[in-house]
Amino acid sequence: MGRKRIVLTDDVELFLIMENTFFNREEIELITVRGGQELLKIVRASAPKLIFMDMQMPDMSGDECCRILKGDETSHHIPVVIVSPSENNDDLERCRFAGCDDIVTKPINRHDFMDTSRKYLNIMERADKRFPIKIAVNFGAISGAIHNDYSIDLNTGGMFLATDHLYQTGTLLLMNFILPGIGTQIKCPGEVAWVNGPEARKKPQLPNGMGVRFMGLGFEELEAIRVSIEGVKSGTER
Repeated sequence: MGRKRIVLTDDVELFLIMENTFFNREEIELITVRGGQELLKIVRASAPKLIFMDMQMPDMSGDECCRILKGDETSHHIPVVIVSPSENNDDLERCRFAGCDDIVTKPINRHDFMDTSRKYLNIMERADKRFPIKIAVNFGAISGAIHNDYSIDLNTGGMFLATDHLYQTGTLLLMNFILPGIGTQIKCPGEVAWVNGPEARKKPQLPNGMGVRFMGLGFEELEAIRVSIEGVKSGTER
């Protein structure tokens, strides 16, 4: 089976998110381009499975490029997702009028972005590998008590929080922790994705606790988590 090619315009934030999700696998090939003309040339030559293009490219707008692709019988079937710098109604209307299949607005919400991507790719999202790391975490439900426990693993998508203070799946938490090695403080909402407790032992090898999915992390915070993990990895490999 051939690799699934995905073309995207040169965007550091978007590329980092894609590199740390289900796109980072052998059957996926990411191709980055610097503008609309290069994108059109690559699409005609490689027939990708999915296209992410910036609304603001150096040589043409995203909606103009999308109209060209959707008007060409060789590329009109390829899903196009336009990344818009804002939720400005005029910009969004231009994207829709150009015939794009979906729109992602900045700042990019990682989980909304993944949901959008899964709609157009016939692959399942695998769980990101989490690095075993113990971090003190302050957390609690909104307007609720604050608890102090610790993580036993971490990645850019979330952590397993070892605790006897268990919340129901879907509960929004406020989280606060400091990344080892670099000292960066992360304060963000988190959603309880699954629970490991006395009455629901999903993973017997783990203690009581919750799998928590980070919500609304920005590019700088995602990069800080990645740098922290790489630093801890390097220390353990010496």
